[in-house]
Amino acid sequence: MALVFRRVTSAPLVEFDAAAPDGAVIGVVGENGAGKSVLARLAGGVEQPASGEVESHGGARLLGPDDPLNLAPAPVLAIDHTFARHDLLVRERAAVAIDRLRQTGSTILLVSHEEELLRRLADEVWWLHEGKLAARGDPEEILGAYRQHIAARVRAWGGTMKTPLSPRFYRGDGRAEIVGVELTGEDGKPTMAWRSGEPVGVKITVRYQALVANPVVGMMIRTRSGFNVYGTNTELERLRLGPVRQGATLAVSFQFRCELCPQEYTITVASHDPDGVWHEWLEDAVAFLVTDSRYTAGVANLRAKASFAVVG
Repeated sequence: MALVFRRVTSAPLVEFDAAAPDGAVIGVVGENGAGKSVLARLAGGVEQPASGEVESHGGARLLGPDDPLNLAPAPVLAIDHTFARHDLLVRERAAVAIDRLRQTGSTILLVSHEEELLRRLADEVWWLHEGKLAARGDPEEILGAYRQHIAARVRAWGGTMKTPLSPRFYRGDGRAEIVGVELTGEDGKPTMAWRSGEPVGVKITVRYQALVANPVVGMMIRTRSGFNVYGTNTELERLRLGPVRQGATLAVSFQFRCELCPQEYTITVASHDPDGVWHEWLEDAVAFLVTDSRYTAGVANLRAKASFAVVG
């Protein structure tokens, strides 16, 4: 083995055990503070562990985040986020050079947050979590597990955040005031992050400043770039709200399944008459995230199933 960690402790790493073979590119992923950069410095020979042993046969070199992509031959090469600051041409040349190093038997530790880079270059991925090796193995399998972990963390974080009203602009004749827009997850609790596929809700609270015979309350989900994704209102859903007296407050809820691809979205909300005269319209009233355990392109997550048959 060209690179071996034996019960290595060097904060935040705790009794870390792993070995990388000759001629392998090992991708390293994990959240900030998991120990990725410390692992790279140990592998590159610029730091010694507090306890344990790092074996690196034949010499080692470290490339840090601000270093040039110098891929001169070395038995062990630790690359700590070095690709991130370089343009596409430099990165493409470096990818070819890494393949050549692999063929000559070099062991490369590649620390990166870029999944596509790791899928392209890594033979194996190590996932570090809180200073320990959470999992290692096939890049697709480990990156998928790591993405699922991050999706759960984002979803949990969303439940701790408030979704304040911050519209880009508003308009209307003042007969109503939208006083709240609340997003909820499948647990019924407020959140600003949805998991793709979970049952969710949007509650719009409207206070009426005047008698309104038949108000219509609606919502429109848009991408960050302004593309209309999905919209509905109480009239389309055949829910009559009026007449509503002056001073009354209505809480209108829409429930649906979040079949959206992971990215950022906004919700525009409004109260208006059936003929379209607005009482109040809040453009991009709140922003929210959709997260998922796997990448999907586009906006609508249609959850396709793939199959094949040999026909000739």
